[in-house]
Amino acid sequence: MNLPTSGLLRAIARDRRGLAVTEMAYCLPILLLLTLWLFEITNYVIVKQQVSQLAIQVADNASRIGTQNTVQSEIDEGQVNDLFIGAGLQSGRLDILRNGRIILSSLEVDPASPNGQYIHWQRCYGTLAYPSSYGVQGDGKGNTNVKGMGPASARITATATAPAMYVEIGYNYRPMITSAWIPSGPIKEVASLIVRDNRDTSGTGIKAVAGTTPSTC
Repeated sequence: MNLPTSGLLRAIARDRRGLAVTEMAYCLPILLLLTLWLFEITNYVIVKQQVSQLAIQVADNASRIGTQNTVQSEIDEGQVNDLFIGAGLQSGRLDILRNGRIILSSLEVDPASPNGQYIHWQRCYGTLAYPSSYGVQGDGKGNTNVKGMGPASARITATATAPAMYVEIGYNYRPMITSAWIPSGPIKEVASLIVRDNRDTSGTGIKAVAGTTPSTC
């Protein structure tokens, strides 16, 4: 016996057998996108943290290097190159040589009047086209235009007795899925430490080594 049309419609309206499948069909794309977004953001944060740790390590190593000569320590181009090679090895799968750039600056107090801050020397490592955000070698010499290095809210200055090793790293993050879900541009991290010993800053600040090519910027 056939149900009347109105009864048939009510029966269809009460039928919930395909509801879960329908809901899943609507929700699955959203859940999938959310999961992929979480993977991308998590990976980005991990890489950013690794770049930050690398900047700290380079600044720490730069504040320690040198060969003790009487009461002062001297650094040379070979030691700076070795520091960069070590940073490349420490970067591991990030491959900072090909995907990033390390900028190491020696921020010092200008010995000449008016005794402002200046960038005595600067060395770079990595092929990424990433300029310093806070100055280049020679900036501040003979004037007080350089107030230090770093953002205004966290500016670093050298002391009268010790330079500050300031490190800037730019890293070209490669997304796992899409760059649309992460901040645009390279990852940028900085770090700085005051030199631990009585460093010789005379002349160029870095001694030349025969057969060694300086890592100039």
